[in-house]
Formats: sequence, C-alpha cells, structure tokens
Amino acid sequence: MNVYFDTIGCRLNQSEIEMMAAQFRKAGHIVVDDAGKADLVIVNTCAVTSAAASDSRQKIRQAAHKGAGQIIATGCWATLEPQAALNLPGVENVVLNENKDNLVSDFLHITPLIFDLEPLAREPLPGDHLRTRAFLKVQDGCDNFCTFCITRVARGKGVSRPLTEVMADVMNALDGGVKEIVLTGVHLGSWGKDIDHTLHLRDLIETILKETNVQRLRLSSLEPWDLGESFFSLWEDSRLCQHLHLPLQSGSATILKRMARKTTPEKYMRIVQDARAVVPDMAITTDMIVGFPGETDELFEESMAFVRQVNFAGGHIFPFSARPGTAAANYDQQIPKAIRKRRSAAMRALFAEMTHQYQSAYLGKTVEVLWESGEQLPGSGWLMKGLTGNYLRIATKTPINLANQVTQTKITAFSEHGLNGENTN
Repeated sequence: MNVYFDTIGCRLNQSEIEMMAAQFRKAGHIVVDDAGKADLVIVNTCAVTSAAASDSRQKIRQAAHKGAGQIIATGCWATLEPQAALNLPGVENVVLNENKDNLVSDFLHITPLIFDLEPLAREPLPGDHLRTRAFLKVQDGCDNFCTFCITRVARGKGVSRPLTEVMADVMNALDGGVKEIVLTGVHLGSWGKDIDHTLHLRDLIETILKETNVQRLRLSSLEPWDLGESFFSLWEDSRLCQHLHLPLQSGSATILKRMARKTTPEKYMRIVQDARAVVPDMAITTDMIVGFPGETDELFEESMAFVRQVNFAGGHIFPFSARPGTAAANYDQQIPKAIRKRRSAAMRALFAEMTHQYQSAYLGKTVEVLWESGEQLPGSGWLMKGLTGNYLRIATKTPINLANQVTQTKITAFSEHGLNGENTN
C-alpha cells in the first residue's frame, strides 16, 4: 500500500508523523511523496490557532482533490472536532490523539512484517532530501490550564515516555546517520514527573549526552518554569545546542495572570539571566500573543518594553484567536480585530529588529553548520542550506553536496536565505 503523510503545526506533530511513517515502513508499506499516488493519506492536524485549524481542513481537501484512496485525520483539530473532520471529503476515519501512537496496529489492523529495514532516521520523508535531524517525542499532554490554550483539551494530561524507550529511539536515529536529535513535547520541561516525582528533564538530557555520541542535542519549546537553578549548567557540554525557545506570551504581568501562566516578567527574566550567565550568546526565542482580552494600550506598551529588555533572538507573534472551549474565548473586553492586527505588526517589527541585531553580531564569525538540504546549480556546484547550533539559517555555494555534514563556516553577509557563509574546512 502507498501511504502519504501530511502535517500542520509544531515539531511534536512532525515527530509523530515520523513515528507513523516508521510503523508503516516496518509493516512493509511504501511512503510516497504525493497524495495523488497514495492509497492512504494521513493528515496530522493542528488547532493551536483558527488559522492552523483552517490549514488542517485545507490539507485534507487537497488530498481528496488529488484523488487519495482514503484519508485518516488525526491530531488536535481532528480530536476536538471529529464529526467535522469526518464530514470532509475522503475522510474515512478519525484517530484521536490518545490513540495515534498505535494507529497502524489498532486502527488499520495491520500486523507488522519482519523486514530488515534501516531506521526511520535514514529514510527521508516526502519532500526531504536527507533526514539530518530526528524529532523525537518524549512527552505528550499538559497539566496546565492556560486560558487561551486548546492543547490541554486536545492532548490531555501530561504523559512522559520512559527513559528506556527514548534511548532506544535515540540510538536508532544515530544508527541511521542523524547528526542532530531534537527532543519534543507539549510540555517538555515536565518530562519524568508523572513517572517518578524525582525525575527531571535534566536526567534525560544527561543520560543522552553521557551514553551516546550524539553530535548535537536540541530542545524544542520549553515552558519557562520547572527548570531549576542548575539546569543551564548542562550547556557546559558543547553538544547541547545553544538555543532555547521559552514561550512568554505577554510581557505584561496583568495579562500573564489573566492567561493563567505560571510565570511573571520578573521570574522569566531571572531564567533568561541564568541561561545567559552560562552561555552569553544563547539564542533565546519565544512566542507572543497580542490583543489578548483586556490588553489595553498601556498593557501592550508594557509588553513591548519587556520584550525590548529581554532582547530576544527571534520569535513567533500571534494575534489572539478565541478558541471555543477555552476560558479566554468568553472573557469580556475582547479586542477588535483591527487593533489586534495593528499590535501584531508593531510586535513583529520589534522582533525583526532584534533578530537582525542578533544575527549581525555573527557577521565575520566562524560557526559550525549542519547542512540539511541542497539544490544543484545550473552548470556545476550546489546551493546548500543549513542550521547552526543557535538556530541561524545559513546558505553557501559549494562544489559538492554537503548534506548531513557539519562544517566550519564563516558568516559573510545577509541574504534572501537568511545569512550567507563560506566554508573554511
């Protein structure tokens, strides 16, 4: 059977798609790169914003339009609105989040065959030239109740994957030639607590660094709490990527309280300072919501001022989107769309300024780049694109394909691809 996978949303969704693809390959099926070639299409949906939900529905419609044999919808939007998903053209089944890890065996009743297959990490997904980074889900769900977030409803309570399972995935990925492991989860910082209250994400990271030769280990989004004072000493090991994504959502203490976030601007700043005390050049990125109910002009300016104080390396900006089923959707003092749009533009401009400032500091410096993809240029040579440990996107022209290699690269200039570099190896 030919199977096509598509996904919307976060790195966790990407990790889940990779796990599903591995299950189908082990069962002897073929992963194809076009929905029109597929007997089965699986779409991992997202509901973090109204736009993400709309994109999820569009992905399903596109697959049906291309003539997919049958479609299975899974993920957060499909879990929240299963009947709406079933009503879309071509959808024959909806797999809720709680069941998606066993989608192959439980829902398709496919008994895996015994094949001597390479690990998933060595097999490219549709559209990939080479899998250089493995996104590994180590945790799912969340025990927090942020008033704007539908994920708690869609994903359920926090559940950690056992250390032995995670380590098996890590070893499989490394055996497949992966250079970078990315640990993902809905609330990654809570890993281990539901297994043993003494376990901490630190224990997982230390085990991976101690027991493997992973070249790079990266953390996905971390909620800015539960980290502990000694957490950042882990970065004394240079294999841990110097990038932290710490969702803030607002720089206003009043709005953070209305959001039911477990932090304040002061607590958040202490975390930033602790991280920079160990790694001064740590790339700290974040998520911000503007136009949250009750956000006055004064509170928005307070948020902007705090963002300037932190001086982020980058971030994602979202105008508030009222999600049915969340407390904030029923709050009074909803902000008109025009104001949300104006504030979003102002916040984006500030982040663009900070990103440019952070990147400018690296002009003329030599960094390590993991080359992820390349395209052959007319005549000869390759245009390669890759990432540094602190998440700078670099492009360079080389005579050979450097995909899945790490090289020393001097950053020379800004470009349409982000930054340009010259290999010094």
